[in-house]
Amino acid sequence: PDAAKSAREAATHLRDREALEQSFAGRFGHLIEPAIAPLGFNWQIGLGLVSSLAAREVIVSTLIIVYGAGDAISEDDTSTLSDHLKRARRADDSPLFTLATSLSLLVFYVLALQCTSTLAIMRRETGSWKWPALQFVTMTGGAYLLSLIVYQTLRAFGIA
Repeated sequence: PDAAKSAREAATHLRDREALEQSFAGRFGHLIEPAIAPLGFNWQIGLGLVSSLAAREVIVSTLIIVYGAGDAISEDDTSTLSDHLKRARRADDSPLFTLATSLSLLVFYVLALQCTSTLAIMRRETGSWKWPALQFVTMTGGAYLLSLIVYQTLRAFGIA
């Protein structure tokens, strides 16, 4: 009976993961994946980046959801987000969260303007969308460029 219950729970977990991938959010993540893949990111990280426009810390809860870290497959499952990220794989079955990917993500977060409330305040203070838009584009573009340089340089030196 316990084996059958575990198999049902695992099947339900897999079905939920597939449903997430086919959801609007999952499809959007796949849509932006080609643009963020050169940074070492996949669609799940992309969803985290987009959701963190509300606030930077939202990426943690987004990654918990997209990697299923909050879903206990069994009562004995005590895995954490860190455990799930360590097990995350690319399409070629190589680890996703390598030093290069992690540093690329860190550089992106340090430099990108990720908070929409900051843009809203800037809009209110300047009376125009010109400056908030310019700041968002330049900071995000700079973050993208430096993140790209970090990831691709580390990969070129075999640190992936």
